[in-house]
Amino acid sequence: MTDLGKLGFGTWAMGGPYTFGGEPVGWGPADDAESRKALRRAFELGVTLFDTADSYGCGHAETLVGQAFADVRDQVVIATKWGFTFDAATRRMTGSDGSVGHLRRAVEGSLRRLGTDRIDLYQLHLGDLGLDEAALLRDECERLVTEGKIRSYGWSTDDPERARFFTQLEHGVAAQADINVLFDNPGMYTGEYAVLCRRPLAMGLLARETFDVLPPDDVRVTNPAWLRFFVDGRPSPEYFAAREAVRDVLTSGGRTLVQGALAWFWARSPRLVPIPGVRTVAQAEENAAALEFGPLTPEQLAQVESVLR
Repeated sequence: MTDLGKLGFGTWAMGGPYTFGGEPVGWGPADDAESRKALRRAFELGVTLFDTADSYGCGHAETLVGQAFADVRDQVVIATKWGFTFDAATRRMTGSDGSVGHLRRAVEGSLRRLGTDRIDLYQLHLGDLGLDEAALLRDECERLVTEGKIRSYGWSTDDPERARFFTQLEHGVAAQADINVLFDNPGMYTGEYAVLCRRPLAMGLLARETFDVLPPDDVRVTNPAWLRFFVDGRPSPEYFAAREAVRDVLTSGGRTLVQGALAWFWARSPRLVPIPGVRTVAQAEENAAALEFGPLTPEQLAQVESVLR
């Protein structure tokens, strides 16, 4: 099984601006040089899992990951995703495709952009695909393992049934889901697979102390249906209040709010692997330092759960 470690870093924001249906789905402008430095700094600090997707920046995030780790490829675990279609030239996502044919095309595109001969963890990005279609993709992923193009696979979905279904065969080892201290989904981690936890810092709500006006091409200002933590670019009052209710526990022992939010995962379940997004060296350093503090104590975890759940 691919060793995913305790902490990975996500690269959605590194992809830069792109759109879907005319609406921004990126995180605003990104500095490619700083992004590559952040990835390398994370590696220096012991983080070896890096999660991306072919759709992030319409291929751009994968390219950055490939550039950052070209000389240490065998020392990092690269996880990427497929399922959405896009036009790289115009930075537009154009739709989705759950076919085996698209899977075959997508894996070759990701391998090329990443500059590698294999993907360590390949994840289906279409969270609500039907099980009949997913079965065909799962079987094809096993063939891709046999061919050496991927080492393992999983499904980025918030549905425990789908996650379990996709991990029934030998090389299905992981799922990816929305989980954080403010929004738990315990049904996702009752199986034998690892769970990569996306949005572990609640899209920045658990990372920032002040919330200035976000740029118009930041996804957090567009109010997509799945975005719980922000409304019109401002923190959701409900989730902001929940954050403040557990702030003291999370920041005890010298942790920052970010480090406390990450420590919650390691106390909650050994199957959880948070993958906070980074795009600066400072973010990489703060997130990686959470490993030095380790998990919340059982008493701290119980206090958080009693307040929030």
